[in-house]
Amino acid sequence: MTRSLLLIVGLSLAISACTPAEQRTAIGAVGGAAVGAAVSSDKDREKGAIVGAIVGATAAQLIGPAPGGKCYYRDQYGNQYVAACR
Repeated sequence: MTRSLLLIVGLSLAISACTPAEQRTAIGAVGGAAVGAAVSSDKDREKGAIVGAIVGATAAQLIGPAPGGKCYYRDQYGNQYVAACR
């Protein structure tokens, strides 16, 4: 338990020095790895975590907010545009 707590604190400090885009990518990778490991079978847990981390990091970059504090939106016709976040 103590080891896990120290690891979480250490990772938090390391991520705090990153840019927001890097933070989103790291959080997406960690979340994806956790989900990938959770849904994999016992003998393929490592492979599931690796695939989940890749998918999570990619999704965090593609579905995150636009640069400059703006957000991506899509209108009823499927056109994508960038505007101030609501």
